[in-house]
Order: sequence, then C-alpha cells, then structure tokens
Amino acid sequence: MSAIQEEEFTQSKVQWSTWKKLLSYTRPHRRSVAMTLLAMAVVAMADVVGPYLNGYAIDTFITPGRWDGMGWYIAISLVLIVISSTCVFTFIYNAGHVEAGICHDIRRDSFHRLQELSFSYYDKTPVGYIMARMTSDSSRLADTVAWSLVDLCWGFGFMVISLVSMFIFNWRLALVMLAILPPLTALSLIFQKRILTHQRNVRKLGSRITGAFNEGIMGARTTKTLVREDGNFGEFTRLSGSMRESAIRAAHYSALFMPIVMTLGSLATGAVLWLGGWQVQVMGLSLGELSFFLSLSNMFFEPVRHIAMIFAELQNSQAAAERVIGLLENQPEISDTPEVLKRFGDSFEPKRENWPPLTGEVTFENVSFQYKQGEKVLEDFSLEVPAGQTIALVGETGSGKSTIVNLLCRFYEPTAGRILIDGVDYRERSQLWLHSNLGYVLQSPHLFSGTIRENIRYGKLDATDEEIERAARLVGADGFISRLEKGYDTPVGEGGSRLSTGEKQLISFARAIVAAPALFVLDEATSSIDTETEVRIQAAIEKVLAGRTSFIIAHRLSTIRNADRIMVIEKGRVIESGTHRELLAARGHYYELYTNQFVEEKERALLAGAAAGQS
Repeated sequence: MSAIQEEEFTQSKVQWSTWKKLLSYTRPHRRSVAMTLLAMAVVAMADVVGPYLNGYAIDTFITPGRWDGMGWYIAISLVLIVISSTCVFTFIYNAGHVEAGICHDIRRDSFHRLQELSFSYYDKTPVGYIMARMTSDSSRLADTVAWSLVDLCWGFGFMVISLVSMFIFNWRLALVMLAILPPLTALSLIFQKRILTHQRNVRKLGSRITGAFNEGIMGARTTKTLVREDGNFGEFTRLSGSMRESAIRAAHYSALFMPIVMTLGSLATGAVLWLGGWQVQVMGLSLGELSFFLSLSNMFFEPVRHIAMIFAELQNSQAAAERVIGLLENQPEISDTPEVLKRFGDSFEPKRENWPPLTGEVTFENVSFQYKQGEKVLEDFSLEVPAGQTIALVGETGSGKSTIVNLLCRFYEPTAGRILIDGVDYRERSQLWLHSNLGYVLQSPHLFSGTIRENIRYGKLDATDEEIERAARLVGADGFISRLEKGYDTPVGEGGSRLSTGEKQLISFARAIVAAPALFVLDEATSSIDTETEVRIQAAIEKVLAGRTSFIIAHRLSTIRNADRIMVIEKGRVIESGTHRELLAARGHYYELYTNQFVEEKERALLAGAAAGQS
C-alpha cells in the first residue's frame, strides 16, 4: 500500500478563523439559531432563579416555621418549570434543525467544489480522503457547530448571570468562586495542545483506513490472484493499530482533564461552604443566602465543565474543520477567466446561446507541459489537425500520448505554447463548451449504478429512447442488449459488475456518441477486450469517427490502420508521422512495433488453436 499524501496541518491550537468560516453556514438558518439562543438564555436565567427561590423558601418558610404565601411560591415555581421545559423543547428542536441544515449545506458545497476541481486534484488525492470529508467530517462538524453553540450560549449566559447575582448578594463569596478560573484556564491551555495533536493524527489515520477499505474492496480480485491477503491484512493492522494508539492517547488526556476540572470545582465549593458558614455565625448571613450560594457554586462549575468539554470537542474537531475548509477553499488549477465566464457561463450556469459551433480543427502551437512536480512530458510540440481527420498516437508507456489528449481535452493546460480549437485559443472559450463537444472512451470503462438505458443517457441527459437505441446500434451493442431479459432496462450493477468488460466498453462507447460530439478521443479503448468485441468496436469506430476530429491512443496497432495520420511519440516528441502504409514502407520504429506485435498475435492464435484441438 503506497504512502498517502494529505495536507499537513501544523497549528497546535484551535484556529478561530477556521471556525468562523464554518459558522457562516449558520446564516441560512438564522431563525433557528436565534430561537435556540433565546431559549438557552431563558433556561440560563431560570437556572439562576431556581436557587434564589429555594433560598427565599428557607428564609421565609422553613426557618421561621410559617407557611403564609406558600401558594404564590408554588405557583411561581410551577411557572418556572413550564418555561424551562418549553425552552428546552425549543432549543432541542431548533438545534437539531440547524445540525441537519449545516450538514446538508457543507456536503452540497463540498460536492459542488469537487465538480469544479481539475483532474490534478483527483490524481493526487485518494478516494478515501474525499469520502471522509464528505461523510464523517461533515457530520462531525455539523454536530459540533449546532450543539456546541447551544452549550456555549447556556454556559456563558449562566456563568455571567450567576456571577452578577453573587456579587450583588455577597462579593466576598463571589471572589472565592472567581479565584478558581485562572488555574482552570491555564490547565485548559496545557491540555488542548496535547489533545489536538493526537486527534489530528486520529483523523488523518481514519482517512487512510477509509482509503485502505476502498482499495481492499476494489482490488479484491487482484489481492486474491497475487495471494496478498496476509500482507494486506498486516499493513491494515499496523495502520489500524496506529490509529488506536493515537485515539487512546487523546482519550487519556481527555480523561485526565475532566476530573481535574471537577476537583477544582469541588475545592471552590468547599471554600464557599467554609467561608459562608463563618459568615452565618459571625456576620449574620442567612441560611437561605448560604443555600443560594452553595447551589450556584455547585451549578457554576457545571457550565465550566461543559465549556471545557466544548473546547476539547473543538480541539478534536479542528482537524476535520481544517480538512473540510481545505476542500471548500481548494481552487481548480484549470479555470475560466472572468471575461469567459461572463460571456459563456460556467458548468452550472452555462450561456449556451453564446456558444459558437465547434467544427473540430485542432492546432498545437509549440506546446510544452510538465506536472508541478516532475520533469517535462512535452516540449515544443506542434501539430495541425484539419477538421474531421483521425490522428493515432503510438508509443511506449510514459512517452506523452495521454498527456497530448489530456491537454486537448483541457484536463490540463500547457505550461508554454497554445492549443487552438477552430483557430481560437481554447482558453478564450469555456471548459463546458469544449467538454460538451467531446466524446471520450477510456481503456477501463466505468458504468454507474442503474440501467443500460440510464448509463447511455448519461452522455446526453435529454436524449430520447430512440437516440439511445440508435447509439447502441451504431456501436453494435444492441445485439447483446436485446438478449437480456429486460433489454435496455437491465440493471448493470455497481460499476457495471453484471456485464463483461467488452459489454461495458460498448455501453461506454454508445454513451460517448449519443451527444454527437465534434471531437472524439479513444484512450486504448480496445486494449482490454476480446478479439470478437474488438472487431465490433473497430467497425463502430469507422462509422462513428466519420466526419469527426478524433485522437486514438492505440496499443493494438491493427485498430489504427485506417487513421489519416499515425504519430509515433517518444519522450514527448514526434519521431515518425504518416499513414499506416507510409510508416511501414519507411521501415522505422513503427515498422518494428507493428511487425513484432503481428508476430506475437499470430503466435497466440496458433497456441490457442492448438490448445482447442487438444481439448
């Protein structure tokens, strides 16, 4: 399992700027937030009034032993209970609404951003990390923002009202309560750094585990054929063990922190009891007032503990917050200029009425390209392709073939030089304009869960059933589709698992041509299918590519014999160019590749025939 790279977060404390950005997600839910805060403020006041009423009852009814006015006391207490209960219902209901809304909005914006990000982001970011951001991280942050907001409001409100009340009644006892806050603050600062460090590590390892699950599931067949079960399990066990160790350390510090807070609170309450008892005996403090102070001192450290837990939770969630904000603020490497967006629109709000038609003339002008970290893949590459011509790219792995078509499709942009479509630099047009005129068939076809009809329609969402079936007939897929029990309405399974590789390739081919694109790219589309299916696809290619500008990356050279031009690429440069006949006559690099492959195919055919005869 290769090492997984991720953004490194080095801050050792809670970054309020990050949480400020997340709090912006509460704006669409302002009413629910306001109702939550108001309800909690009322609950905080009621929690202070309750001990005051109890102290009043001790001094008015219990100590003198009379019961005059008890009815009013009971009535006020009942009203206070009703108000508190109503407010508790209100804040739970609205906080739940805020949590669900924030989670929905974060996931929506994250998915929106994932649609905008360039191919380079997916090249360097494992699936597990993206899934963790979209699922567990989003849920955790929504829960933290919604419910921590409630607890903070109640905690700070109760503490302020309590301190004001205590200073009004007895400033000496109030100072005793305040004396505990400085050491408590110092302890919080000490513990938060340690807790946050380990929680960040837990979140990172959690994403790596998600990625390992994904790789293990997707690569199950490869694992079994290579007998890698034990090795994979050992690697996963070590990864899981590292996460467990970090989680235990974080839990260790959290477990130490809370008892310390409780101990300090108990010491403060004991000091209030000792000083308050002395004041009852010497200074005439009433038992009701002492009861009021003791109740508040016990209750005062309840919000302190809650706030300490909230800060611990913020520390635990800081890594998740950084990861989600990192995704939301990640800018696409390929983006349209403001002028282009104003004229042609973007992927979500296109201005199709301003789109010029695309005929398919392609020009590479002294194009060079290199990845951000790596050597040059192309250097001073030039090519002119008239509209409707078919170009085949041949060469060894890493020679630059895929880079050429990725630049053509604007999945990447040249680091030097220009690419012109119909005589205009394609950066002066929107990405969606180009991609809407593009058909792309990959070596490994990917189908989405759903029916065959839905998968073909994915290439053109407003395609009619007639257009879908015509596309399937054009690529020769209608034969096997008609033999299926439900025909075009047959589910393909997850990733097309119910179909063979050749059948999936035919479906992806039909999906690519249903929108009648002006540009067509085949990236080794026949390298992983059987000979019979290859013949069908080859026949479809000749029909489909007629009149369209097309680029074919070919491993099987027999599939490109009819290309208008075959270009042999080596280390980012064209070393041979011409038709199939011209290159064979030249007896150069292409001739060697073709004859060697021809001999290998003949040998395989003879061996297969011999094996069939023996059986």
